[in-house]
Amino acid sequence: MTTVRRREIPILFITLVAMLFASQKCQANETSNPAKKPLRVFILAGQSNMQGHAHVRTIDAMRLNPKTAPLLDMMRDADGTDRTCQKTWISSIGSANEEQRGRLTVGFGANTNGPKIGPEFTFGLTMETLLDEPILIIKTAWGGKSLHTDFRPPSAGDYEFNETQLADFKKQGKDIAQIKADKVAGTGHYYRLMLGHVKAVLADIATVYPEYDTDQGYELSGLVWFQGWNDMVDRGSYPSREKSGGYDQYSQLLSQFIRDIRNDLDVPRLPVVIGVMGVGGATSHYGPDQKRYKAIHQNFRDAMAAPATMPEFEGNVIAVLTENYWDMEVTQLRDREKLLKAKTDKINAEMKQGVLSRDIGQARIEKIYAETFDERELQILRQSTSNFEFHYLGSAGIMAQIGKGFAEAMRSMIQ
Repeated sequence: MTTVRRREIPILFITLVAMLFASQKCQANETSNPAKKPLRVFILAGQSNMQGHAHVRTIDAMRLNPKTAPLLDMMRDADGTDRTCQKTWISSIGSANEEQRGRLTVGFGANTNGPKIGPEFTFGLTMETLLDEPILIIKTAWGGKSLHTDFRPPSAGDYEFNETQLADFKKQGKDIAQIKADKVAGTGHYYRLMLGHVKAVLADIATVYPEYDTDQGYELSGLVWFQGWNDMVDRGSYPSREKSGGYDQYSQLLSQFIRDIRNDLDVPRLPVVIGVMGVGGATSHYGPDQKRYKAIHQNFRDAMAAPATMPEFEGNVIAVLTENYWDMEVTQLRDREKLLKAKTDKINAEMKQGVLSRDIGQARIEKIYAETFDERELQILRQSTSNFEFHYLGSAGIMAQIGKGFAEAMRSMIQ
């Protein structure tokens, strides 16, 4: 047994305290200078709704909707200006004539008649909050593109015209050989553009993300697919679309797309979020004007979501139903507005004929609206939308929820 003399105790105590202080100092240094986390890279791909057609002027109207008002705290700084991300950068092609790059903020939606936002804005804002890591978004989106041709994955092979299509071409006197040649030339073109841009950015990340340090590296962490309108409306490629299973080919193509992009980027289990088309909201809520499209729209949505239920994609592919973010109040207000059309058309005709002056005519129209809608409803009707229904009304409120939903789904798959 070792005996410690009294006169040695102070020395021993001082030594222990010094060791403890040194240990704490070391831990503090490690905390203040953590190893840099790999740059998280996300691909956003699709057609016009991935581009985004929500004009920034519709952001203010989000305050009028209890579901969207809370998102304004994330989308805007304390002084009311649109937020610019500090740790999230973006490279986007297809939404404008040239590549757009920079810190993520508003204006990375479709360039025409902008500035606009797409899902990228709140996707990036949400991911930045959920991950607290540096993020790079690579967005590749072109309007009016199909999966069956434009984004057709390599493993799907050549596009094959069905007998009905060929018969119609012949009946119309079209040059079938030329049509087939054009189809071959266009098949997979945008898949290759998407892949090429992703690889080009990853080969020189510092050009897009100036703060990137090669020592930190990067991790390709996920892909969001938001496309479908052109396939859904293509009766030629999907001749049985009204019937159950009429869009099975789309499910097959999307599954092949996921496998091919994972293979081409060498990320076997790359998380994929499928943004399922939801224009008009849930089909169960369709009004009289939409009833004839109900079966077609639901069949297509089911086909889009189908790959997420396949055993091979369990845990790494999620379908997000964008119908859940549709603004039903706007739909209801527009339905009420249609009831005014006969009256307003009459006034507009009288103004055109010179029977009424423009000032008097406009005043009468305003009076009709004021008698039909309260002030809040008028603001929603006139300020919350900026585009067609197939572009989700050009509503920032809808698009912001979609981007956030995509991010939350993606985060659930990232370990």
